[in-house]
Amino acid sequence: MTDQTLSQRPHLTDKESTGVIDWSSGPRRFIMLYLPLSIFVFILLFPFYWMAITAIKPNAELLDYKNNNPFWVKSPTLENINKLLFHTDYPQWLWTTMMVAVVATALSLFASVLAAYAIQRLKFRGSQYVGLAIYLAYLVPPSILFIPMATLIFQLGLFDSPMSLILTYPTFLIPFCTWLLIGYFKSIPYELEECAMIDGATRLQTLWKITLPLAMPGLISAGIFAFTLSWNEFIYALAFIQSAEKKTVPVAVLTQLVEGDVYHWGSLMAGALLGSIPVAILYSFFVDYYVASLTGAVKE
Repeated sequence: MTDQTLSQRPHLTDKESTGVIDWSSGPRRFIMLYLPLSIFVFILLFPFYWMAITAIKPNAELLDYKNNNPFWVKSPTLENINKLLFHTDYPQWLWTTMMVAVVATALSLFASVLAAYAIQRLKFRGSQYVGLAIYLAYLVPPSILFIPMATLIFQLGLFDSPMSLILTYPTFLIPFCTWLLIGYFKSIPYELEECAMIDGATRLQTLWKITLPLAMPGLISAGIFAFTLSWNEFIYALAFIQSAEKKTVPVAVLTQLVEGDVYHWGSLMAGALLGSIPVAILYSFFVDYYVASLTGAVKE
């Protein structure tokens, strides 16, 4: 190749030659970064905005979109929120949902830690197949299980009691949390546990003082998923709870704020918005641990 041919080839900068995108350009940064992020944030937050404006809309604006802008409120009111908090059992529904979700999550994490640690560390015959079977149990639809579950709950005398939900939610929480923790325990070097056992630590002491502190991001991630699934669960809560004051928020908001063909949209949206706040707060506090659990564990 002659020197003239080389001089005619376009000159490549260091960033272009390495394939790194140059973000210093304003239009390129806007098109490649800010515009997709803006669209994503808009799609993500629009349902919350819609619930918020519907919760403070008077019925006159809510039912007449011809003369009112559906995306804005002219005369905001707290009547819908007042009806939800003081004319229904919403505080009791919220407390029941919180209690069931917290207790079911705690029980599920306890059982999942023991199961995942045994499958990943003890290495007994067929441990891989046991882990796969546990995960396959999570894939069984709750719509198939709630009928035999209802029969069992009725025979135990737990029907129409929050305890029925606390005992049934781990049936789908434990398989998922176990599968998640198996993968996380696998990323923790086993040499750390061997050193502890050489120094005289028992298996339980190794689990409590070595493995669990290192697996804290994975535990928090599994706890967040378990808490969210418990909080939003609908089928079991609808089938096992009949009393209005004992219902959970997802079921109570739908069944108690709909009277025949009359939908109290303002109170419905207020209940949905207030019911989503605890989960949002939980994610905001533990988002760093959640991201850490997705990016990996301890490096050797």
